[in-house]
Amino acid sequence: MKRLPDILILFAVTIAFAFPLFLLRRAVGFTSPWFALTTMFCFLGWVAFARPLFLLRLPRWLRTVRAWEMRGRLYRVLGVSAFGELLRRTPLRYLQPLVYLKRYPGDPARVQIQIEGAEAAHFWAAALVIPYMVFACVQNRWGVVFWFMVVQIVGNVYPIFHLRWVRGRLTRVIDKKRRNHAARNA
Repeated sequence: MKRLPDILILFAVTIAFAFPLFLLRRAVGFTSPWFALTTMFCFLGWVAFARPLFLLRLPRWLRTVRAWEMRGRLYRVLGVSAFGELLRRTPLRYLQPLVYLKRYPGDPARVQIQIEGAEAAHFWAAALVIPYMVFACVQNRWGVVFWFMVVQIVGNVYPIFHLRWVRGRLTRVIDKKRRNHAARNA
């Protein structure tokens, strides 16, 4: 019974996203870049509302943050830290409030789970758009492919990079907390 409000909200959101997508498909068709782009954003929105019920998971090969990612050298060169600043210092921070430590003070493990869920949402959103990009390549619609690459990089790849880097840093915090707790109890 506790989850009933979340289920009802997700049901309403599903309808709220499905109906406009249905109308957009009728207006512009499946092969329109606008339909593909809207589908990606609707998917990300739907996943955000589904979070109280379930979190998407990353494929097994992406779950572990590698040591080189924790060091962050490549991410700094690519400007991922500046991207993170942009997310934190603008209204974009309200798109995913569950990935901040302020939301769960004293519980970095819970924040880490939310971060991995957000990363998975962007991974699957990127995967959702790739078939359309392949279709556009086959159709020799290179302008569409270019703009979808831009959307993928800004809307999915950079958020994934940022979330992986944050997750790696948070892993160090959690490990240190566990070591301190174990040392106190030994």
